[in-house]
Amino acid sequence: MDLSTDYMGLKLKHPIIASSSPLSETLEGIKLLEDSGASAIVMFSLFEEKIRRENEAFDYFIETGTESFAESINYFPSIDKAPKGPDSYLNLIRKAVQATDIPIIGSLNGITDKGWIDYAKQIQEAGASAIELNVFFLPTDIDMLSSTVEQRYFDILKAVKAAVAIPVAIKLSPFFSATGNMAKRLDEAGADALVLFNRFYQPDIDLDNLKIDPRAELSTISEIRLPLLWIAVLYGHIKASLAASRGVHSSTEIIKYLLAGADVVMVASVLMKNGPHYLNVLKNETDQWLTARGYHSLAEVRGILSRQNIWDPGVLYERVNYIKVLESFEKPSGWYGKQSKV
Repeated sequence: MDLSTDYMGLKLKHPIIASSSPLSETLEGIKLLEDSGASAIVMFSLFEEKIRRENEAFDYFIETGTESFAESINYFPSIDKAPKGPDSYLNLIRKAVQATDIPIIGSLNGITDKGWIDYAKQIQEAGASAIELNVFFLPTDIDMLSSTVEQRYFDILKAVKAAVAIPVAIKLSPFFSATGNMAKRLDEAGADALVLFNRFYQPDIDLDNLKIDPRAELSTISEIRLPLLWIAVLYGHIKASLAASRGVHSSTEIIKYLLAGADVVMVASVLMKNGPHYLNVLKNETDQWLTARGYHSLAEVRGILSRQNIWDPGVLYERVNYIKVLESFEKPSGWYGKQSKV
């Protein structure tokens, strides 16, 4: 079975990529992901504001101590432990590139034009095969126009594309009013790949302590539905590669994404839950499913259930299907007979 695929010009042995997660925060973790079968690895994100906060805090303590008394030198953070901006991140990329034989993709999350451009250049210089722009932006300002939000994505993409020569993917939010058009325009603006979708970690409320609870949770299988829909809609209509992200917990979800038209499928939660070795399980099960049905390559199945390749997309992917979904709900036996107890 030929599972090879092309992802924004990168030739991969199979479509399963280890997505950005704590597993890629160490060289040992990166090597383990490769040994477990990852076809490529997306590094954990480099956050511009985190670097700025660390550098500002370090400068503050150095300056404060210098103006106090001589003995304060004992309280300075050691050079080895001092924040180094993006240096440690870039060094890890360099080591990972040297220690592995698969593409290493840098992940960048910036907050200023300078941050996006400077750090993108440095990620390229460190040897990364590509960059994923993780535009984690929640427009909580109720006076901000949708056009302003959209323009931010285009400005970031154009700035980074002009600064580097390696492929650039952009990780999208699912909350645009015209997702298809947004994807088309990003494709036209030069995006080499679209990653669908960014998973915004929405806070909960801790009722016992009356605090905001920001804890992250692993994805659930039901989260596959939204990216599955848009990959099926976009397949065949844009030049950029399509990467599926969210909701993968077994080879079943991977196969569904491929049938919809994904070039690659990114996994993180399933690896956090079962360990990096589960990558090989996912790959083998995908291979077995395709082989059992007489396929010889991934190219034969990609997109065969996309919107453009089904007999009536209006029924299956649009409003009529929404009506059918509602009609398909089966009420539990005795549902009408239940009475509320006061």
